[in-house]
Amino acid sequence: MSNLKRVLLGVFVLVLVLAVLAFVLENQQSVSLLFLGWVGPQLPVSLLIVLALLIGMLVGPILGWLLGRAFRVSRKRLV
Repeated sequence: MSNLKRVLLGVFVLVLVLAVLAFVLENQQSVSLLFLGWVGPQLPVSLLIVLALLIGMLVGPILGWLLGRAFRVSRKRLV
């Protein structure tokens, strides 16, 4: 059973990598972002979206951990 899980995980990761690669290859148009008066450099759309995804993958778990920790502390005070 463990080998089946490893194979399925490997197939899933391979499909995910291929999907990201196809996305990157199809979205090579350069754009410049404007945010609060700050103009960013010309970068491919795919790079900006992948960077936003990676930042979200880092920030999400950190916020979840911090909020969960605060919830556990407040729950301890009620008991």
